[in-house]
Amino acid sequence: MKIGIIGAGNIGGNLTRRLAALGHEVSVANSRGPQTLAELAEETGATAVDVRDAARGAAIVVVTIPEKNVPSLPAGVLDGAAEGAVVIDTGNYYPQQRDGRIAEIEEGTTESRWVESQLGHPVVKAFNGIYAQHLLDHHAPAGTPGRVALPVAGDDPAAKAVVIALLDELGFDGVDAGGLDESWRQQPGTPVYGADLDAAGVREALAKASPERTADWRA
Repeated sequence: MKIGIIGAGNIGGNLTRRLAALGHEVSVANSRGPQTLAELAEETGATAVDVRDAARGAAIVVVTIPEKNVPSLPAGVLDGAAEGAVVIDTGNYYPQQRDGRIAEIEEGTTESRWVESQLGHPVVKAFNGIYAQHLLDHHAPAGTPGRVALPVAGDDPAAKAVVIALLDELGFDGVDAGGLDESWRQQPGTPVYGADLDAAGVREALAKASPERTADWRA
Protein backbone atom coordinates (compact mmCIF):
# COMPACT_ATOMS: atom_id res chain seq x y z
CA MET A 1 0.00 0.00 0.00
CA LYS A 2 1.17 3.52 -0.73
CA ILE A 3 1.26 5.56 2.49
CA GLY A 4 2.19 9.21 2.87
CA ILE A 5 3.44 10.54 6.19
CA ILE A 6 3.44 14.28 6.84
CA GLY A 7 5.70 14.84 9.81
CA ALA A 8 8.87 12.98 10.75
CA GLY A 9 9.06 13.54 14.48
CA ASN A 10 8.84 10.78 17.05
CA ILE A 11 5.55 9.26 15.90
CA GLY A 12 6.05 9.99 12.21
CA GLY A 13 9.58 8.63 12.22
CA ASN A 14 8.64 5.40 13.96
CA LEU A 15 5.57 4.88 11.79
CA THR A 16 7.89 5.29 8.81
CA ARG A 17 10.17 2.61 10.24
CA ARG A 18 7.39 0.14 11.01
CA LEU A 19 5.33 0.62 7.86
CA ALA A 20 8.33 0.47 5.54
CA ALA A 21 9.52 -2.70 7.29
CA LEU A 22 6.11 -4.23 6.64
CA GLY A 23 6.58 -3.64 2.93
CA HIS A 24 4.46 -0.57 2.38
CA GLU A 25 5.56 2.10 -0.10
CA VAL A 26 6.13 5.01 2.26
CA SER A 27 6.72 8.64 1.39
CA VAL A 28 7.70 10.89 4.28
CA ALA A 29 7.93 14.66 4.50
CA ASN A 30 8.63 17.37 7.03
CA SER A 31 8.64 21.15 7.08
CA ARG A 32 12.39 21.41 6.54
CA GLY A 33 12.64 19.61 3.22
CA PRO A 34 13.51 16.11 2.01
CA GLN A 35 17.25 16.69 2.29
CA THR A 36 16.87 16.66 6.09
CA LEU A 37 15.31 13.18 5.92
CA ALA A 38 18.11 11.48 4.01
CA GLU A 39 19.20 9.44 7.03
CA LEU A 40 15.67 8.20 7.77
CA ALA A 41 15.16 7.35 4.11
CA GLU A 42 18.43 5.43 3.96
CA GLU A 43 17.59 3.56 7.17
CA THR A 44 14.07 2.57 6.16
CA GLY A 45 13.88 2.55 2.39
CA ALA A 46 11.12 5.16 2.52
CA THR A 47 11.16 8.02 0.03
CA ALA A 48 11.81 11.49 1.41
CA VAL A 49 9.67 14.04 -0.44
CA ASP A 50 8.54 17.63 -0.27
CA VAL A 51 5.45 18.05 1.90
CA ARG A 52 3.46 19.00 -1.20
CA ASP A 53 4.14 15.54 -2.62
CA ALA A 54 3.65 13.40 0.49
CA ALA A 55 0.04 12.50 -0.26
CA ARG A 56 0.53 11.89 -3.97
CA GLY A 57 -1.13 8.60 -4.89
CA ALA A 58 -1.40 7.53 -1.24
CA ALA A 59 -4.25 5.33 -0.02
CA ILE A 60 -3.48 6.40 3.55
CA VAL A 61 -2.07 9.76 4.61
CA VAL A 62 -0.84 10.23 8.18
CA VAL A 63 -0.72 13.82 9.44
CA THR A 64 1.53 13.84 12.48
CA ILE A 65 2.67 17.39 13.16
CA PRO A 66 2.18 19.84 16.04
CA GLU A 67 -1.35 21.27 16.17
CA LYS A 68 0.00 24.81 15.85
CA ASN A 69 1.58 23.91 12.48
CA VAL A 70 -1.50 22.43 10.84
CA PRO A 71 -2.76 25.79 9.47
CA SER A 72 0.65 26.33 7.83
CA LEU A 73 0.45 23.23 5.64
CA PRO A 74 0.39 24.10 1.94
CA ALA A 75 -3.06 24.63 0.46
CA GLY A 76 -4.26 21.47 -1.25
CA VAL A 77 -1.65 19.30 0.51
CA LEU A 78 -4.00 16.31 0.22
CA ASP A 79 -5.15 16.93 -3.34
CA GLY A 80 -2.90 14.31 -4.91
CA ALA A 81 -4.03 11.46 -2.67
CA ALA A 82 -5.72 8.40 -4.16
CA GLU A 83 -9.48 8.48 -4.53
CA GLY A 84 -11.08 7.60 -1.20
CA ALA A 85 -7.82 8.07 0.71
CA VAL A 86 -8.01 7.73 4.47
CA VAL A 87 -6.38 10.56 6.41
CA ILE A 88 -5.17 9.77 9.92
CA ASP A 89 -4.64 12.56 12.44
CA THR A 90 -2.28 11.59 15.26
CA GLY A 91 -2.14 15.04 16.82
CA ASN A 92 -2.77 16.37 20.30
CA TYR A 93 -3.37 19.89 21.55
CA TYR A 94 -0.65 20.95 24.00
CA PRO A 95 -1.49 24.61 24.70
CA GLN A 96 0.89 25.18 27.61
CA GLN A 97 3.65 22.88 26.43
CA ARG A 98 3.85 23.70 22.71
CA ASP A 99 0.89 24.99 20.70
CA GLY A 100 -0.31 28.14 22.39
CA ARG A 101 -4.00 28.95 22.49
CA ILE A 102 -6.26 27.66 19.71
CA ALA A 103 -9.59 29.35 20.31
CA GLU A 104 -11.86 26.79 18.68
CA ILE A 105 -10.39 23.93 20.70
CA GLU A 106 -10.56 25.95 23.91
CA GLU A 107 -14.23 26.60 23.14
CA GLY A 108 -15.00 22.89 22.89
CA THR A 109 -14.21 21.70 19.37
CA THR A 110 -12.41 18.36 19.55
CA GLU A 111 -8.82 18.44 18.43
CA SER A 112 -9.30 16.25 15.38
CA ARG A 113 -12.51 18.01 14.31
CA TRP A 114 -10.45 21.19 14.27
CA VAL A 115 -7.70 19.48 12.26
CA GLU A 116 -10.33 18.20 9.83
CA SER A 117 -11.61 21.74 9.32
CA GLN A 118 -8.08 22.99 8.62
CA LEU A 119 -7.34 20.21 6.12
CA GLY A 120 -10.72 20.31 4.40
CA HIS A 121 -10.81 16.50 4.43
CA PRO A 122 -12.37 13.96 6.82
CA VAL A 123 -9.91 12.47 9.30
CA VAL A 124 -9.66 9.47 11.59
CA LYS A 125 -8.03 10.06 14.97
CA ALA A 126 -5.53 7.35 15.91
CA PHE A 127 -2.01 6.88 17.30
CA ASN A 128 -2.33 10.01 19.44
CA GLY A 129 -2.09 8.27 22.81
CA ILE A 130 0.78 5.84 22.35
CA TYR A 131 4.40 6.62 23.16
CA ALA A 132 6.49 6.63 19.99
CA GLN A 133 8.94 4.05 21.30
CA HIS A 134 6.05 1.68 21.99
CA LEU A 135 5.31 1.55 18.26
CA LEU A 136 8.65 -0.22 17.99
CA ASP A 137 8.59 -2.50 21.01
CA HIS A 138 5.01 -3.04 22.27
CA HIS A 139 3.50 -4.71 19.20
CA ALA A 140 2.39 -8.34 19.33
CA PRO A 141 0.71 -10.93 17.09
CA ALA A 142 -3.08 -11.00 16.89
CA GLY A 143 -4.60 -12.99 19.71
CA THR A 144 -1.76 -12.36 22.16
CA PRO A 145 -3.22 -11.96 25.68
CA GLY A 146 -2.93 -8.34 26.80
CA ARG A 147 -2.14 -7.09 23.29
CA VAL A 148 -2.00 -3.28 23.40
CA ALA A 149 -5.05 -1.65 21.84
CA LEU A 150 -5.52 1.85 20.47
CA PRO A 151 -8.75 3.83 20.09
CA VAL A 152 -9.83 4.87 16.61
CA ALA A 153 -12.38 7.67 16.23
CA GLY A 154 -13.99 8.91 13.04
CA ASP A 155 -17.27 9.44 11.23
CA ASP A 156 -16.76 7.01 8.33
CA PRO A 157 -17.01 3.34 9.38
CA ALA A 158 -15.14 2.20 6.26
CA ALA A 159 -12.25 4.60 6.96
CA LYS A 160 -12.08 3.41 10.57
CA ALA A 161 -11.99 -0.19 9.35
CA VAL A 162 -8.97 0.64 7.18
CA VAL A 163 -7.17 2.15 10.19
CA ILE A 164 -8.08 -0.77 12.46
CA ALA A 165 -6.73 -3.19 9.84
CA LEU A 166 -3.51 -1.17 9.64
CA LEU A 167 -3.19 -1.28 13.43
CA ASP A 168 -3.59 -5.05 13.37
CA GLU A 169 -0.83 -5.28 10.79
CA LEU A 170 1.37 -3.15 13.03
CA GLY A 171 0.69 -5.48 15.97
CA PHE A 172 -2.02 -3.64 17.90
CA ASP A 173 -5.74 -4.11 18.42
CA GLY A 174 -7.98 -1.29 17.27
CA VAL A 175 -11.02 -0.21 19.26
CA ASP A 176 -13.80 1.75 17.56
CA ALA A 177 -14.08 4.86 19.73
CA GLY A 178 -17.11 6.36 18.00
CA GLY A 179 -17.47 9.44 15.84
CA LEU A 180 -14.98 12.26 15.63
CA ASP A 181 -16.99 14.40 18.04
CA GLU A 182 -16.41 11.64 20.62
CA SER A 183 -12.64 11.74 20.12
CA TRP A 184 -12.26 13.93 23.22
CA ARG A 185 -12.38 10.59 25.04
CA GLN A 186 -8.82 9.88 23.86
CA GLN A 187 -7.32 13.36 24.15
CA PRO A 188 -4.53 14.18 26.64
CA GLY A 189 -5.63 13.96 30.26
CA THR A 190 -8.13 11.14 29.69
CA PRO A 191 -7.78 7.63 31.21
CA VAL A 192 -6.84 5.98 27.92
CA TYR A 193 -4.10 8.45 26.99
CA GLY A 194 -0.66 6.80 27.18
CA ALA A 195 -2.03 3.87 29.15
CA ASP A 196 -1.04 0.82 27.01
CA LEU A 197 -4.31 -0.99 27.76
CA ASP A 198 -5.75 -4.04 26.06
CA ALA A 199 -9.01 -3.78 24.12
CA ALA A 200 -11.25 -4.31 27.14
CA GLY A 201 -9.23 -1.76 29.10
CA VAL A 202 -9.48 0.79 26.30
CA ARG A 203 -13.26 0.44 26.17
CA GLU A 204 -13.50 0.88 29.93
CA ALA A 205 -11.18 3.91 29.89
CA LEU A 206 -13.10 5.56 27.05
CA ALA A 207 -16.34 5.11 28.99
CA LYS A 208 -14.81 6.75 32.09
CA ALA A 209 -13.51 9.83 30.26
CA SER A 210 -14.79 13.28 31.20
CA PRO A 211 -15.43 15.91 28.53
CA GLU A 212 -13.98 18.62 30.77
CA ARG A 213 -10.40 19.34 29.77
CA THR A 214 -8.17 19.31 32.85
CA ALA A 215 -6.07 22.33 33.82
CA ASP A 216 -2.82 20.91 32.42
CA TRP A 217 -4.37 20.68 28.97
CA ARG A 218 -6.00 24.13 28.75
CA ALA A 219 -4.38 27.38 27.69
